[in-house]
Amino acid sequence: MADVVRRSQDEWLRTRGTRGVRAESCYPADRLAFGGLVLGDWLLDKPIPLDDVTITLSEQHHPIPDFGPTDHVLPLRTEHERYPDYSSAVADLARPRLFENRLCYRLLDVSRDNGLALTFGTTTYFELFNRKESLAHEFKKNQFTLRESIGDPFDPAKQVLSAGIGTLTIRRDPRGHHRFLVHQRDGKTVADGMDICAVIPAGEFQPTTPDNLRHDFSLWRNIMREFAEELLGFSEPQRTVDYDREHPFTAFHKAYEDNELRVWHYGLIMDPLTLGAGQRTVAVIDSDAFDHLFADLVDTNEEGAVRAVPFTEQSVADTLPRMTGPSQTLLRLAWRDRDFLLV
Repeated sequence: MADVVRRSQDEWLRTRGTRGVRAESCYPADRLAFGGLVLGDWLLDKPIPLDDVTITLSEQHHPIPDFGPTDHVLPLRTEHERYPDYSSAVADLARPRLFENRLCYRLLDVSRDNGLALTFGTTTYFELFNRKESLAHEFKKNQFTLRESIGDPFDPAKQVLSAGIGTLTIRRDPRGHHRFLVHQRDGKTVADGMDICAVIPAGEFQPTTPDNLRHDFSLWRNIMREFAEELLGFSEPQRTVDYDREHPFTAFHKAYEDNELRVWHYGLIMDPLTLGAGQRTVAVIDSDAFDHLFADLVDTNEEGAVRAVPFTEQSVADTLPRMTGPSQTLLRLAWRDRDFLLV
């Protein structure tokens, strides 16, 4: 490998590995909430039951907006050419174990009609990844060309927005000894969110396969799959799932129907660094149901370590500085609304 290529790739890896970078200062104070970026209709004043969120899958074609040149955030692949996109560079130079270009639901519109209404189309994981990671990489180099080309980050005509679901899971204890789960993500296994603390479960809003685009178009089904994968160690299904008959989905759904597992939706938040959008939800699970559903709760999964933390003022304060901006927002909101959520 030529020295110029090696230097380019080493510099790229160092920049990518920079930690603790925050981009809140790029945006007006009225667009920030507890460390995340929000629009008026996006974040709810009070959480609503998951069933009160209306989701629609658009049949129309929605073109991918131009993102502009990205050479300044890409390393050399040879002496004469750079990598074509960010995901290609990661695949060669810093490939995690989990790195696959899957179909994802693409956020197209957010409204507050009858609670909260979300409209989706489709995109791919790499399309989202390339944009988010390029924006973060550029910012770490103190450059803003891509960010400025987007302008309003909430405009779906200029953005390709995912709407991954991050869920804060709380074990509700009748004696008041509530606990919440945190995820210490491992930078060797995941492509983004490296070596940080986050809510769990969390993942992209996506179907198991392209053929299941409508079958899996459900926030609750997506959350159930993430529970199974991240907390119980099940493999991510890439097939049709029978949610009414397969374990552990039948048990999750029974607890949900029996009101032993309640899911609340806070709306959406955007990471100021990557401009990646995400849905924020809280799952409150009664202790007996939690101990039954998660009797085989894993200590680690493919993406990092799972820890149960006391849901107390001190533990929340100690955890917040280690979390991503969107996870910080969700934990702060849940702590603020603890008397409502834990009733």
